[in-house]
Amino acid sequence: QVQLVESGGGLVRPGGSLQLSCAASGRLFSIKAMGWYRQAPGKERELVAVINSDSVTNYAAPVKGRFTISRDNAKNSVYLLMNTLLSEDTAVYYCNVRGGIFTPYDYWGQGTQVTVSS
Repeated sequence: QVQLVESGGGLVRPGGSLQLSCAASGRLFSIKAMGWYRQAPGKERELVAVINSDSVTNYAAPVKGRFTISRDNAKNSVYLLMNTLLSEDTAVYYCNVRGGIFTPYDYWGQGTQVTVSS
């Protein structure tokens, strides 16, 4: 049974920072990519940032230069450092893990709320 447990969300003022963490437990073989997505009220879920097994990163345009994704392969964990937060960053943030060779998998966390407000 694979579980992704996110933490680190909360309420922060505009311009502030937060760090999200996601720890994956269970049998995960050949992880290809770990990433963060977000979904704001009334909007579709969108990619925030992703990091592959070679630590190559990709960011959505709105967060580039403000957010940093990193991973710890030994802990099957992925992190998202969010700086200079804006009100439009308010959303539920979801952790995602994809991988597998013969049996591809795609797991999601339960989501953590990030609210940017003064």
